Amino acid sequence: MTRPRFALGTMHFGTRVDRPTAFGLLDRFVDAGGSLIDTANCYAFWTDPESAGGHSERVIGAWLASRPGVRDRVRLSTKVGAQPIGDGDWPANREGLSATAIKSAIEGSLDRLHTDHIDLLWTHMEDRSVSLEETGSALALLIGSGAVGRLGASNHPLWRVERARGVARANGWPGYSALQLRHSYIAPRPGATVPDQGHRFGWVTDEILDYVGSDRELALWVYTPLINGSYTRDDRPLPEAYDHPGTTRRLAVLNEVASEVGATRNQVVLAWLTGGEPAVTPIVGVSTVAQLEETLNGAALVLPTKLRARLDATT
Repeated sequence: MTRPRFALGTMHFGTRVDRPTAFGLLDRFVDAGGSLIDTANCYAFWTDPESAGGHSERVIGAWLASRPGVRDRVRLSTKVGAQPIGDGDWPANREGLSATAIKSAIEGSLDRLHTDHIDLLWTHMEDRSVSLEETGSALALLIGSGAVGRLGASNHPLWRVERARGVARANGWPGYSALQLRHSYIAPRPGATVPDQGHRFGWVTDEILDYVGSDRELALWVYTPLINGSYTRDDRPLPEAYDHPGTTRRLAVLNEVASEVGATRNQVVLAWLTGGEPAVTPIVGVSTVAQLEETLNGAALVLPTKLRARLDATT
């Protein structure tokens, strides 16, 4: 069985997606050969003002505990650094990336997930109040203890990632081997505000694609690849920031390609993401089995070379 080329996004598990539905989605994903499950310790605190998050991790942990042997079939990806603490407005009151905060965060995640290790741990947001040496040392200890397998940086500016990797190399520590940012086939106007994007540095750029493409050690994961359903759902119009001629041209060619291969626009976008250079791992959040089936079929789609070239050439 060919493994689906995407990670299952679980941001809303335990909040907007109830536990029975989440269990069904996880079961179907694994039955289809899926293995990558992405979450974060702060998901989804904004839906429950009385909490600091942890909803998604608890649901995944309960699912793992009720499915003997399934932990060996999946790879867990979670994030630390953005969980709210104390009083005040987020993100000023987040846990950050001090050694103490990282240790506390990983202990909480392991407990909620009912596991003894995280396969890929992301620092969710940068923390300039803490030295890269302190953060890097704390992360290296997690790798050394076996609590974490790999490290990734989510929503970090590229220069900070490269500097952190240099600090790790200089000290003989494991460094970041993955980046996680927002990316899709269409993009907003440069500098435009996108309502659902709270991370200043959370976008894939040509520079990032070049950086990842030139470094075999780096993997690129991308979130919101389907722009919250805007490619296919009339009730989810694109944000105003996407209103520009480039979007019009790209949607037109996307329609043409989708018609030629007999797929939905979502499926073509996923095939474009996973089959390009550098190839990326989309993180796709779903709330129904029908959405998951569409995603599975899209991730399995291989675009003919000429059609991919047409998509790439349209700007």
